Amino acid sequence: MNLNEIKQLIEVVNSSDLQEAIIEEGALKIILRRFVTGTVALTQPLPATPAAQPAAAQSTVSSGNAAGSDSSLQSSEMLSGLIDICSPIVGTFYRSPSPDSDPFVAVNDTIHKGDVLCIIEAMKLMNEIEAEVTGTVVEVLVENGQPVEYDQPLFRIKP
Repeated sequence: MNLNEIKQLIEVVNSSDLQEAIIEEGALKIILRRFVTGTVALTQPLPATPAAQPAAAQSTVSSGNAAGSDSSLQSSEMLSGLIDICSPIVGTFYRSPSPDSDPFVAVNDTIHKGDVLCIIEAMKLMNEIEAEVTGTVVEVLVENGQPVEYDQPLFRIKP
């Protein structure tokens, strides 16, 4: 499945009354969920056999990258107890709902599961990224208005 097919799936879900769609193709599993704002977020592609994956690998909050240096960074973060909040989509990162508003979160803020952390604009849709865990924001890894890639770490959280 390529990026264009995934974008088409997002458009189909956005134009329908579906709240969630699960697509499985071979070893690839994609879950599309509609947020409160009416936009859809793409969760991390998962293998079709979830029993073979550890629980942390199934979460969109913490995930490994293919590059070796990122993998060693991920393992050192796991030792320090920090959790990365990663981007579920490609787009533009915004820390606040408008240019003159305060950021959703700042370093040392306490967050709760479901709190909005940022907005990622993708295909002219504003996607609210919500916290999957409760904890304290240790680091904001992306500058406001910067482009982000799929699975790029955005925040580091101390649970």
